[in-house]
Amino acid sequence: MSSWEINSSSFSQEMKLPLSPPLVEDSAFQPCRKNMGEVEEKSKDIIKCTAEKLSVDEASQLVISPMCGAVSLFVGTTRNNFEGKKVISLEYEAYIPMAENEIRKICSDIRQKWPVKHIAVFHRLGLVPVSEASIVIAVSSAHRAASLAAVSYAIDTLKAKVPIWKKEIYEESSSAWKRNKECFWTTTDESHILEH
Repeated sequence: MSSWEINSSSFSQEMKLPLSPPLVEDSAFQPCRKNMGEVEEKSKDIIKCTAEKLSVDEASQLVISPMCGAVSLFVGTTRNNFEGKKVISLEYEAYIPMAENEIRKICSDIRQKWPVKHIAVFHRLGLVPVSEASIVIAVSSAHRAASLAAVSYAIDTLKAKVPIWKKEIYEESSSAWKRNKECFWTTTDESHILEH
């Protein structure tokens, strides 16, 4: 899958091409020293928008580091109800280049605010059945306070700024596109909900 691998025989870095490339801006890479004789472990941001089922284990494994004592996770799942209606699935759409760019900005903001090591943000697109994950955020840090705060900031900011839209599909054959109440481009007076 998408990850950085260290080839111990040559100490060269080889990148496997993921569905969405990790952030490669120099400011996001902070070298950390391991034990004497080991290579430096660079910080990484792994961003993936995909129609595939999300793996919490994959996100968690991608951020684990021997330098860190904490991995914090947020998993957003489809619930089976909304305002008294039975929801059978959600459908997500996104303008992927813009969404990934906004998520990269969130990762950069997190690194400015907290001493974190690795960040993984996976968002599912298309149909997401009840109880399945639509978003997984994983952050590692030396101590829990930084990763817990970073995960909370990431989901709140993502919902407010990232151009990803969801449609709730109800049991009674109706559906509705929903705007996030946190979105900065909407106001409380506007209603951009389309009922079908």
